[in-house]
Amino acid sequence: MSNENENEGQRTPVRKPSKRRRNRVAAMQFLYLYESNRDEMLEGLLISFFEAQEKPREYFEFTEELIHGTIGHIDEIDDRIESLAKNWKIDRIARVDLAILRMACFELLYRSDIPPVVSINEAIDLGKEYSNKESRRFLNGILDRMSGELNRPLREAE
Repeated sequence: MSNENENEGQRTPVRKPSKRRRNRVAAMQFLYLYESNRDEMLEGLLISFFEAQEKPREYFEFTEELIHGTIGHIDEIDDRIESLAKNWKIDRIARVDLAILRMACFELLYRSDIPPVVSINEAIDLGKEYSNKESRRFLNGILDRMSGELNRPLREAE
């Protein structure tokens, strides 16, 4: 499948999202769902969520790492977000942006195997695709401030 390039009349191929991108999208979707269903048992929510996916649960190994890691550190992550989001409380942040932020913060703070710039770029791309126009600036501002507090190279995994 390809798209028509309006400027030159040439066709450019449509890139299929990578497995990692699909896993991040699924993690973001689950974290969004989780925020509205915190009273339910996590494993039950996960089973229902993965049953609704087109691919088997095994495909989503990275998704589960992101979900469990984010939820396992959610209080610390939320505290960091609130400290960096000037004049914004967690309950004022759009839910989709909050899901993206939480996941990206988990990656920045607890996944040294992922270069920080990758986590930030992925979060901004998810914001562009799943949120509103202002989302990109909001996400970038918070994640950029957080990355400045890290004691590791921004473009390398440890």
